[in-house]
Amino acid sequence: MNDVTARRRSITGFGIATLIIVATLLSLGFWQLQRRTEKHALIAALDARLAEAPVALPSSDRWRAMSAATDEFRRVTFTATYKPQPDAMVYSSGSGVRPDVPGAVTWAFLPAALPNGATVVINAGFVQNTMQDRAQQDRVAKTLITGVPVTMTGYLRYPETAGTLTPHDDVSKRLWFNRDQRAMASALGWGDVAPFYVDLESPVPANGIPKPGPLEVRLKDNHMQYAITWFSLAAAVMIAFGVWARQRRAAV
Repeated sequence: MNDVTARRRSITGFGIATLIIVATLLSLGFWQLQRRTEKHALIAALDARLAEAPVALPSSDRWRAMSAATDEFRRVTFTATYKPQPDAMVYSSGSGVRPDVPGAVTWAFLPAALPNGATVVINAGFVQNTMQDRAQQDRVAKTLITGVPVTMTGYLRYPETAGTLTPHDDVSKRLWFNRDQRAMASALGWGDVAPFYVDLESPVPANGIPKPGPLEVRLKDNHMQYAITWFSLAAAVMIAFGVWARQRRAAV
């Protein structure tokens, strides 16, 4: 094999490898554009749900047919009574749906009984970070647990899945790092609870603690930036190969 043939074959080999790399980069770019379209549709759907007038909380016999995809962030209204059972606090470094959260806070989760006896877990709102102050948390619970039925308005939410870096829950302090009302119910003896919990919008306690409030979905939308990055990399690879191949041919 002479030197000319070897150089031509190397150009062909690198050309095939370049096409594979470029095709991969372009597919990632188009995938990001698809994700962007889906994200915009999701944002529009969630914004529409948040803007709707609250509807009656579906009856418990319909709960199994509900899902996060079709029902999360729907506004509901209902009457329930906070149950005299241990509450749970969920630590959060911030919130992607409550623009009024000042930073690190804890959220008060309590079980509430519906008139038919079913139990719904209520995220009654946030207080300043009380990770190490169980006594303050107990005062929050006593403010809410009065035995009097309360008409509530809030948003349906579904439990989170803990990530690999999520700290372990501290059941002895009734402190959670993941919004999973099922785990709280199992650990604290709340009994069977709804497959969702309710982020409370109103009423606000007289002393303002804990602080419920309206939600505002703020999903990150960086997909166009990512798509431009992948397309730019594809163009850079093509240009680099073109320059290299031209130099190789000139040397033949």
